[in-house]
Amino acid sequence: MKNILIINCHPHQESFNYAMVNAYKKGAKNNHVNIDEVIISKLKFNPILEYGYQKRTELEPDLLATWEKIKTADHLVIFYPTWWGGLPGYTKSFFDRLFLPGMAFQYKENSVWWDKLLKGKTAHIITTMDTPPFYFWLVYRNSGINQLKKNILEFCGVDVKKTTVVSPIRNSKPEFRKNWLEKIELLGEKLE
Repeated sequence: MKNILIINCHPHQESFNYAMVNAYKKGAKNNHVNIDEVIISKLKFNPILEYGYQKRTELEPDLLATWEKIKTADHLVIFYPTWWGGLPGYTKSFFDRLFLPGMAFQYKENSVWWDKLLKGKTAHIITTMDTPPFYFWLVYRNSGINQLKKNILEFCGVDVKKTTVVSPIRNSKPEFRKNWLEKIELLGEKLE
């Protein structure tokens, strides 16, 4: 049985990101999979990597429990809003604090290379933004998406199978949002 972990990175329960998470879960519910969810804004942890990588800051119980969910997940579905071209601050802190050497990756001694400790896992990134996707790609070069996809997930061995950009959200009409919720539900049905 496949284990899917949804990581919800939006702090506001009335957001479109929450509606998309619910649509995805609705689509996936009949697929005989285990679905778990982490809501980052509900986790209790110090967002600051106080010592950088020189000394390990002890992981709080919420981060330890989340790490267990990540370890058992086969597929991660990460929903986040693009703010200022990237991840929300608390989301970046989540990855800073949790995707650590010895857990998500391991540098090789006397080498510039590293071991990717999350190999075998796949992911789907779903982000909302106000910027039209072509402009975000052309002007900003997909900055936030590349940070999460290449610099975090793929660095640690997670194979990002798909990226979905829902945009522009600002000034969007109810029909636009309804159509996107249907598409997200279908992604859940397909377990993408």
